[in-house]
Amino acid sequence: MKPKNGAAASDRRLPSRRILLLCFLCFFLGMLVTDLFGSVPSPLVVPPRHDREPQRVTEGFVARPKPTEDRDIMGEVSKTHEAIQNLEKSIDTLQMELAAKRSSNELHGESAGGISKQRKRAFVVIGVNTAFSSRKRRDSVRATWMPQGEKLKKLEEEKGIIIRFTIGHSATSNNVLDKAIDAEDEIHHDFLRLDHVEGYHKLSAKTKIFFSTAVALWDADFYVKVDDDVHLNLGMLVATLGRHKLKPRVYIGCMKSGPVLSDKNVKYHEPEFWKFGEDGNKYFRHATGQIYAISKDLATYISINHPILHKYANEDVSLGAWFIGLDVEHIDDRDMCCGTPPDCEWKAQAGNVCVASFDWKCSGVCNPVERLKYVHSRCSEGDDAIWSAVF
Repeated sequence: MKPKNGAAASDRRLPSRRILLLCFLCFFLGMLVTDLFGSVPSPLVVPPRHDREPQRVTEGFVARPKPTEDRDIMGEVSKTHEAIQNLEKSIDTLQMELAAKRSSNELHGESAGGISKQRKRAFVVIGVNTAFSSRKRRDSVRATWMPQGEKLKKLEEEKGIIIRFTIGHSATSNNVLDKAIDAEDEIHHDFLRLDHVEGYHKLSAKTKIFFSTAVALWDADFYVKVDDDVHLNLGMLVATLGRHKLKPRVYIGCMKSGPVLSDKNVKYHEPEFWKFGEDGNKYFRHATGQIYAISKDLATYISINHPILHKYANEDVSLGAWFIGLDVEHIDDRDMCCGTPPDCEWKAQAGNVCVASFDWKCSGVCNPVERLKYVHSRCSEGDDAIWSAVF
């Protein structure tokens, strides 16, 4: 009888051992799966969609999303991508604003009571590069494309377009040249005086100081440099800039890549020619110096880093060099470098008014004092075009 009872007891204990082994086996399998695939995420609670009919799932059938649902998902993905892009641009803008504020305080210091001067808002600041000896050129510009008096003030207040002749000072204080500029400014009120000693071989330094000063005074979307022997159509300029307003880090002009000249006897000799490789090499792409435009973030970049930006012999090369290592969009706009009549005249008659006109052989309008009025009469967009321009 005992063996029978013992066998019965053994048979009752056997399922318990199997269950115990099975539990341990499940535990180790669970640990193995967790190590391989990571922790199991918590269930995602999806709110019910009342606008969607419930799907019936029958045996042997797997429900698939409808084509309209695919489009909905792609639309949401697209919206999310756009939102991220807008957020990144907003962050970039805020960073540029903070940097510009610091730059402004460094350039001009703080006003009494420790409160910094508020920058004026503008769409574009146009600096017309000029020299002490260029009074007649300035008068030709004033008589053609640059508004004067109340019209210049109205252009600033209603359109946010700032236009100034940019000039530094002479090497000696109280010089007769500086006094002449002061007297001229008393009449026209159209100068931006720079903390810069004037000189032909100092144009790269002048460019840095112009952008730094302009950024400190005006919070603009664009900053433009143009020479005083170039004819400009303001309406076409602001319309062109308006097409690129939402883009970050844009550099607009007529892009070129001229030769690096190692000969000391030529006009555009580059003392640091060896940095560009062997003789006969060309410069990197950059905008020609007669006119170019840069966006706010690039002007702010120059303002912040101007003490360490390297200056090459040629101003336009220097500007291109400052952007060569940045994520900058180079926009080659040939309407910013039209020829003088008949070139710009033919284009205007065809409905394609030029932004700027000049002669390549002169690096500007040849004999601008005498010919700028003629170019204006043939290639102008009309004096009222700026007031109806959309940007």
